[in-house]
Amino acid sequence: MLFVLIAIAILSGCIATSTIHMPVTTQDIIAGDVFFEIISPQDLEYTYRLRPAKDFGVSFSQKLEGVPLVLADPSEACQPLRNGREMHGSIALMDRGECSFLTKTLHAEAAGAIGAIITEYNSKSPEFELYIEMIHDKTNRDTKIPAGFLLGKNGMNIRKTLLRLKRLHALINIPVNLTFTPPSKINHPPWLGW
Repeated sequence: MLFVLIAIAILSGCIATSTIHMPVTTQDIIAGDVFFEIISPQDLEYTYRLRPAKDFGVSFSQKLEGVPLVLADPSEACQPLRNGREMHGSIALMDRGECSFLTKTLHAEAAGAIGAIITEYNSKSPEFELYIEMIHDKTNRDTKIPAGFLLGKNGMNIRKTLLRLKRLHALINIPVNLTFTPPSKINHPPWLGW
């Protein structure tokens, strides 16, 4: 009998409904991602989001401060890097494509890098504004450094700015703990809308 009365009330629109609005928290945004901040040059001093490699390498668990973020040469890093002197003790910034994410990370590691960031530089690619899940290439290899994927728009702006300023590198802090920072207070790049 109660079931019938409830069904009639619902069908006749007698039960009021309301939408519950829950605030978006930083924990909702993070969802396993890692953040880093550029501390120099000033033109790039923002907080950036990375999607860590899914099943290779290690995590970005060690706090690194003032570490150089160096553009890989060659940029796609599918062969040994030519700028090993600059790469030693740095984080490598590399282009997506041409070879596996693991191959790129291994080339960065062999050149002395302590981490790898891979990004989409082709603005016409459908993945340019997406975070890519970087997976192992199913070879018998692995790396001992962390790797992550950076949104293409961020990678493109970092690269263009460093080249325009004739800078060999940016300085970064990684990872940055944003757990208790409200989303509206995150210093994200102005070219993004998150």
